[in-house]
Formats: sequence, structure tokens, C-alpha cells
Amino acid sequence: MRAVSHRTVTALTERLVAYDTSTPDGVKEAAGFVKGWLDSRDIAVDEIYVRGLPVLAATVGPEKGPTVVLHGHLDVVPARAEQFTPRIEGDRLFGRGAYDMKGALAAMMDALEDLREQSGVRVVFAVVPDEESEEESDRGTEHLIRNGIGGDFAITGEPTELHIGVQAKGVLAMRLVVAGTSAHGATPWLGDNAILKALDTFRSIESLPFARESSDLFDRPSINLGRILGGDALNKVPDSCVIDVDIRYLPVQDPDQIRAQVEELPDVSIVSQFRRAPVIVDRNDPFVQVLSECVSKVLEAETMSVGRDGASDAICFIGAGIPAVEFGPCGGGHHGPGEWVSLSSLVSYRKALVDFINLVPKRLTEPHLRIA
Repeated sequence: MRAVSHRTVTALTERLVAYDTSTPDGVKEAAGFVKGWLDSRDIAVDEIYVRGLPVLAATVGPEKGPTVVLHGHLDVVPARAEQFTPRIEGDRLFGRGAYDMKGALAAMMDALEDLREQSGVRVVFAVVPDEESEEESDRGTEHLIRNGIGGDFAITGEPTELHIGVQAKGVLAMRLVVAGTSAHGATPWLGDNAILKALDTFRSIESLPFARESSDLFDRPSINLGRILGGDALNKVPDSCVIDVDIRYLPVQDPDQIRAQVEELPDVSIVSQFRRAPVIVDRNDPFVQVLSECVSKVLEAETMSVGRDGASDAICFIGAGIPAVEFGPCGGGHHGPGEWVSLSSLVSYRKALVDFINLVPKRLTEPHLRIA
């Protein structure tokens, strides 16, 4: 096995961050780089397409035996142009996607080169182009699974500070129309300003009963006002306003009950919604136990004491009956202007993945961990 290379993982992360994968063209260019890098190391890559965007799947290891999917996404949320020029300050590599999740992808790519040599686990490296998108159906990960690319366990490299994410919040994103009454802009007191009412509506949502609930890994749901669209003339009191509200609800909560609470607010109608179920994985799953054992060697803390506020494509695997966890490096600021990933944590992350794959065949023969 090659020595763990800080330089290789850093260089790969920098290269991936440099692609503006908030655009279809950037995703295609980055996918071409990933495919070329793997091809140059004699790692076969299958390429399929979803809505014109590339989905990659590279496989190493034996034809039979336990199968583990290392999964990630190339796409990122939009950012300023300078954020696609990576920069390093000490242990931190800054840039859009460094933490979410191009650093993890780089570590997985580098790990895959070593994992070619093992013969105990079939490893599938799966890369999708649309995890950050608002598409509700025909997503890249679902496309992979429908094409027979699955396994016994999946790790998606979302940022988790090297903890194992066994739970993640669900998504209930709603588009609301708030009704008001129009009037001349010179006499606003004669109307009922829908934009101002929409802001009050959002504050009311933050005060609904569901917003005050908690669970063992989460102190509260997340509620964000993502968009506001209202008004059609400067000199007119707006009589309608559209707001997009992003609710990340707890695994113990019922999204239908949350929607019902929102529907009870005055002068509000829900015109569309997007849902993703929460992630819940059994801590005693054999693969989770083996991964926890490997992570404990690089993390001086309880390995599964984390619940993910954000949603991910892990739910696609779980929906297909494949246990899946979120497990990624340390960093901060994802989706923000100062996003960064810890370079030393990428080395630790890569080591944990390689150790996990190499340990799986041994541990899964033990009676207390054997797959049912």
C-alpha cells in the first residue's frame, strides 16, 4: 500500500474546487477530470447520464463478496468567481465545495487507488452531479440504483467532522402564497402589503409548535426563508407575495403535521412542496460497527454522536434497502463565503476509509457482526 499522501489529496481537492460545478458545463468538465484520473490508474469507470449530466461509477475489488459504495457529489451551490480559486492557509483549504464535498471526493479517489489491491470487498465509487439540486425525482443517485449500482452499505462523504452521521433531518420545502390587498403606493394605509405580511408569516412559522420540538441528536428543526418574490410595481401596494420556506424537520416529526400547522396560518396557501425523508440508520448495523471501530483510531471522541442538519442522497440508498451513513472530513462554512476543509482531516478520513474496507472481511465473519 502506498504511504498516505497529504500532497496528493491536497492537489486533488484544489483541482476539483477550481471547477465551477454550480453550472452544468462545470459539472461536465469536473466529471471528465475525475474519469480521466481514474482511467489513468486502470480503474474502469462507467458513465451514464441523468438530465444530460454525467453520473460516474468506478469499481475495484472482487466480483463477489460484500459491496460498499463510496458516494459523493460534484455539484455545489453558486458562489462568487473568486471562490473557485482555492487557497491554502495553514491546515485550511478555502474554496466553494472544499468542505461540501470535494475534499471528501478527493480522499475517496486517492483511497480507491490503494483499494484496487484488496480482494475482500467490492468497492463502488459513485459520483453524482445533482445532490444540491431541487429536483424531486430522477436524481443521479436514484438513477445509479435503478441501473443496478448498489451494495450492502453506502458511505456518502458529506461533512461530519469525522463523525458517523446515523441520523439526518428530513426536508419539507414549501412555496407559499401570502395574500394582501392592493392600493396606491402613495396611500399604503389603504392596502394590506403582502410582502410585509409574508415576513410576518415566516416569523409565525418559526413560532409554530413543531419548531420548538427536539430529539436525542437535534435541539430543534431548521427553518430558513430562502426566497421572497412579490410586488409588480413601485407605486402599488403588493397584493400577493410568494415565499419559499425550507424546513429541515426532525426524524421523529411528521411532515404532514408540520404542513397542517402552516396551512392554519391566515391568508396563506401552499402551492407546491418538495420532500425528502429523514435518514435513520441502526447504530448496531455490522458495517456501522466496523466503520466506528476504524474511525475511533483517528477521532478522540464518540464516533456516532452526530445528527446531520442537512439532507443528503443517503436517503436514496436507504429507500432502496441499503444502509447508508454520512461520513466526511472536518471544516466549516459550507454554502458560505468562507468555506474550508481541514487538510489533515482529509488524510485521517482517507485512512479511515481504507482501514474500513480492509477490516470488513475479517469483522463480518465474526458471529456477533455477521450480516443477517
